[in-house]
Amino acid sequence: RMAARRALKAVLVDLNGTLHIEDSAVPGAQEALKRQETFFFPLSSDRLRSAPVTIRFVTNTTKECKRDLLERLTSLGFDIAEKEIFTSLTAARNLLEQKQMRPLLLVDEKALPDFTGIATDEPNAVVVGLAPEHFHYEMMNRAFRLILDGAPLIAIHKARYFKKKDGLALGPGPFVTGLEYATDTKATVVGKPEKTFFLEALRGTDCAPEEAVMIGDDCRDDVGGAQNAGMRGILVRTGKYRPADEGKINPAPYLTCGNFPEAVEHILEHLL
Repeated sequence: RMAARRALKAVLVDLNGTLHIEDSAVPGAQEALKRQETFFFPLSSDRLRSAPVTIRFVTNTTKECKRDLLERLTSLGFDIAEKEIFTSLTAARNLLEQKQMRPLLLVDEKALPDFTGIATDEPNAVVVGLAPEHFHYEMMNRAFRLILDGAPLIAIHKARYFKKKDGLALGPGPFVTGLEYATDTKATVVGKPEKTFFLEALRGTDCAPEEAVMIGDDCRDDVGGAQNAGMRGILVRTGKYRPADEGKINPAPYLTCGNFPEAVEHILEHLL
């Protein structure tokens, strides 16, 4: 079955939990990214940018804008260009612009720069990201009433939990689900694991889903979502990974390995 696959053209990489956990890089991740580059053209790592394999960094993070995220990654020693990052905040903004909606933004203050220029007066939509400071009764009740009055509920993503330095923490998913339950509506989800998110991430790469592989620590959102979009998915046992996560999706991950460097090694040896 795998022999019928097309040659690999793109590698999609999750960020938090896969390359880094908050302000700490996953051991060996920077070197693995560089090794992936020098594999093709040992004399010039810059030439990967025009090589058949494209790298995209795809993330559901809603805790910070793309600019701050890039600064964090650069400070950790990752050589990443802003144009290579595709976030669920970008996907949410695109939807708001297409539908000309004025959102009640339940997002972290650090994420607001990615919504610069979007009108928020007299909101007629509710947008939920990871925003612990907004998840209190008064704000949730305001969102509840807007939705009851016909405002669409837009979830930047519905992750159940994510990895912090001190352990697992609730994601926005439980709060989105609470609003869905209270209002008897379904949210429009724009981030992973939605098929449209992965297809948007590939836009401009001249790459079909069958020619891409996704590396991530979330079995459902990263791997399951990518595989439902037609890609291969590699699950890493870092970040939010929990034992037996592999059994939570069908079909199972194309591959489960210890960490990002191991995933890169597999790609270089077996998929190119």
